[in-house]
Amino acid sequence: MSDVTKIVSDIKSGNIKPIYFLMGEEPYYIDKISEYIEENILSEEEKGFNQMVLYGRDVSIDDIVDNAKRFPMMADKQVVIIKEAQDLSRTIENLTLYASNPQPSTVLVICYKYKKLDKRKALYKAIQKVGLVYESKKLYENQVADWIRRVLAGKNYKIDTKATLMLVEFLGTDLSKISNELDKLMVVLPKTSTISPKDIEVNIGISKDYNNFELRKAIGEKNIVKANEIINYFGQNQKANPLAVTISLLNSLFTQLLIYHSLKDKSKNSIAKSLGISPFFVSDYSIAAKNYPMRKVSQVISLLREADIKSKGVGANALPARDILKELLFKIMH
Repeated sequence: MSDVTKIVSDIKSGNIKPIYFLMGEEPYYIDKISEYIEENILSEEEKGFNQMVLYGRDVSIDDIVDNAKRFPMMADKQVVIIKEAQDLSRTIENLTLYASNPQPSTVLVICYKYKKLDKRKALYKAIQKVGLVYESKKLYENQVADWIRRVLAGKNYKIDTKATLMLVEFLGTDLSKISNELDKLMVVLPKTSTISPKDIEVNIGISKDYNNFELRKAIGEKNIVKANEIINYFGQNQKANPLAVTISLLNSLFTQLLIYHSLKDKSKNSIAKSLGISPFFVSDYSIAAKNYPMRKVSQVISLLREADIKSKGVGANALPARDILKELLFKIMH
């Protein structure tokens, strides 16, 4: 995020590169940087003749070079943005000659999503000398909660810890989806608000009581009644609560418990760091570890693998997802 801030700051101050090569697994920041360039380098009057957006599937490298070599009309610069440039991955190295001597009055933006340039090859080295290569790395799940808090803080909002986890559990690590949902919340909630689980439930449709976060907590506490209520809810709302996601999250819980049991230092900070969790949740893991000793944790991980295989239709005799989950829960908690 600091890299993105610097790129924007440099553009604002007039330090504009002739080539921006935006690549990597996380498309969110690639889109944000290209959108900023599209909206801010040229004035509205200049854009008509001097700004074009092309798509990788529709053009060749020669087409890109021809457009990049044009001179601007009644403006100091022209902007050429290539979206979905990953469709040109087989020929992208052919851009090396242009990158070695780019048109100074052109700002060429290449959006190369889900892929990366080979840093050993000529194109990468050429762009590094005259332009900017930005790699947008995918966040790990345990980093997304902090990202949500930082984004909201920048807009003068706060968010409850449980509400954050509900978003991460429901939307995963897709920053674009999360950003869209945050935008919805900020439209309906006044500034300085603290977003609560109730706000998430009302405005996004994620149940604050019946979700995988609450299921993990109920299983950790061996709260059989609550756990059964949740899986019954899941059984009635299977599209919103796919079995594969539930099994994956439970597997994550018990894998973390396996790590917990192996720790020599069980101080709060050591546990939080080793498990990749907020110190706020350490007590939940301590309770779960008491309820599930090492041998039981190993057994549960094996049960989760069996359930995962059954969920894919192997050896389950077409057992409904609801019944697979009920059977799994019974074996885990008894």
